[in-house]
Amino acid sequence: MTQLPAPAEAPTKTILRALQGEAQAVPPVWMMRQAGRYLPEYRATREKAGDFLSLCYNPDLAAEVTLQPIRRYGFDAAILFADILLLPQALGADLWFVTGEGPRLSTITSEEDFARLKPVHAIDETLSPVYETLRILRRALPAETTLIGFAGAPWTVATYMIAGRGTPDQGPAHALKTENRALFEQLLGKITEGTIEYLSRQIEAGAEVVKIFDSWAGSLQGDDF
Repeated sequence: MTQLPAPAEAPTKTILRALQGEAQAVPPVWMMRQAGRYLPEYRATREKAGDFLSLCYNPDLAAEVTLQPIRRYGFDAAILFADILLLPQALGADLWFVTGEGPRLSTITSEEDFARLKPVHAIDETLSPVYETLRILRRALPAETTLIGFAGAPWTVATYMIAGRGTPDQGPAHALKTENRALFEQLLGKITEGTIEYLSRQIEAGAEVVKIFDSWAGSLQGDDF
């Protein structure tokens, strides 16, 4: 997790103080899955949205589910309600969710697949609702609550784009890395550039801290890690 450049005055928000190295009597708390099925109000809002992706791309509803656990529990930070796979969708991958199974994407396993992806500068058109969600949250959050934005790390996002779904060992991504290193590195490069753009726009929209999730880094070894 990376704190953005410090303001001229010392921060008063507990997580920002912790990120500057200050020990506090009560450590600040947030949870990665703060918004979710455990909250009846979340379930009601998701039903109103219609489906998961519609919820992610509706700024008012996405802001609402981000705020719900803050209202209930007063966590020290609110983490943007979104998904790490919005970036590959913005790059041109097909994305859908299968009930009870999780995400599915069109796969990138050849140069032809890679060539169909959009240029990085085009992602903001798709992701603009996410930025609007952040702007709403900056206005709506309590003054003491830090706003966290996030993205997936390039390796983790690539594993989904190559396999078309989550896998237990990230085998398809490891295979492409071995069999077609040039294509693999091209894909990682595009995801990296897209992630920089995505997080930069999140910061401009109001994120005070950004988090990069590398969920599948544990399957990398040695120099690859």
